[in-house]
Amino acid sequence: MSWLDRDHTIAPPGFNRWLIPPAALAVHLCIGQAYATSVYKTALVEHFDASLTQIGLIFSIAIVMLGLSAAVMGTWVDTNGPRKAMFTSAMFWVSGFLVGALGIFTNQLWLVYLGYGVIGGIGLGIGYISPVSTLIKWFPDRPGLATGMAIMGFGGGALIASPLSTQLLRMYDPNSGAEGWVASGEAVGMLFVTLAVIYLIYMVFGAFTIKVPAADWRPEGFDPSTLKSKPLVTTDHVSAKNAIRTKQFWLIWIVLFCNVTAGIGILEQAAPMIQDFFRQPDGISAVSVAVAGGFVGLLSIGNMAGRFVWSSTSDHIGRKRIYMVYLGVGAILYTVLALAGASTTILYVLLAFVIISFYGGGFATVPAYLRDLFGTFQVGAIHGRLLTAWSAAGIAGPLIVNGFLDARGTPGQLVAADYQPALLTMVGLLIIGFIANLLIKPVDSRFHEPKKTITEPAMEA
Repeated sequence: MSWLDRDHTIAPPGFNRWLIPPAALAVHLCIGQAYATSVYKTALVEHFDASLTQIGLIFSIAIVMLGLSAAVMGTWVDTNGPRKAMFTSAMFWVSGFLVGALGIFTNQLWLVYLGYGVIGGIGLGIGYISPVSTLIKWFPDRPGLATGMAIMGFGGGALIASPLSTQLLRMYDPNSGAEGWVASGEAVGMLFVTLAVIYLIYMVFGAFTIKVPAADWRPEGFDPSTLKSKPLVTTDHVSAKNAIRTKQFWLIWIVLFCNVTAGIGILEQAAPMIQDFFRQPDGISAVSVAVAGGFVGLLSIGNMAGRFVWSSTSDHIGRKRIYMVYLGVGAILYTVLALAGASTTILYVLLAFVIISFYGGGFATVPAYLRDLFGTFQVGAIHGRLLTAWSAAGIAGPLIVNGFLDARGTPGQLVAADYQPALLTMVGLLIIGFIANLLIKPVDSRFHEPKKTITEPAMEA
């Protein structure tokens, strides 16, 4: 397996760094399928005769394992290189689908928890962080752009997975033409198997095309000293071990937790939520299943675009200021969504689109924020540890939303007012995150690594 080693991925002289983003996208577009789970959520509720909260646990477990595996494996990913990490991610992610499909076919919900949740979640975590530090090293002159490109695909995964899943479910279910159709469990199981095959091909392609820069490589005309002139940006370095001892790390942890919890509140319930918001007095929604699936895809565009546009913008206005937008403006938009979102579909879709763009932008900007505060020495490992905030949010977000909804009524009979308590709770979280972001200052020099310990090989490790 030596062909997976870092030594075999070092780029030759003259290599075009713009060939690296497609390799990262090949992995992130696949694992971004996690955002399309709402497409078949109702089908699993009926197949397992379970509650929304029980089915929502599948997504929550996957996100928890994402954060935990990223935290535990972050140093391993940095040390062994992106190719081995991306290949390992593919094996876990695909295996998770297959075990999950077995659970659906045998009507064993615990196998879906184990497969998609635990095994697939490990693949999510490793795959998520595997190209990030590599792209930061390829684009030291534009770290926000780099992390936006690295993570953009994860936000856009549902753009592909949502309509593809809808079409495959219709193809696999002979009753798809019936009024009020909900896909059968067998159709969802076949969907899982199909996605496993497709994602294996693309993720392996990404693993074999990724490369790391040589130790002495720098972009033409790039002067690292220019980074020093920007607020909160350091040219010193902090190890992963020391980073978690700083208050800056935990303030960013709170910021990410609040932003992610609020975003998951919409994403995890996206398809049924828009139907419930526009449910008519006779109980029939003005939004069809197909339109709801398309809405998930539209949110995926917002998620993906936000990761690229907002993170790139942060290169010009700074990370702290862009998070003030994510959290402050986001709180206002959530309030409008809760109180007036059901007035027109155009307003609802617009609000949701911008909110999710902030959610995606927060994910894409945070590695650059970490790079600004802690340097590049072990930024991948620090990023992995920070993603435990995503694990916590993966539990909190669905529990808040599904808990309120389970208490308010039955799936398929809910209306816009039933979502107000959950959405206003998200407003409170965003305000907390806004305050935490305001408190972030440069890292104290006592946490910096001695200059002599920062060698070029270490920078790559």
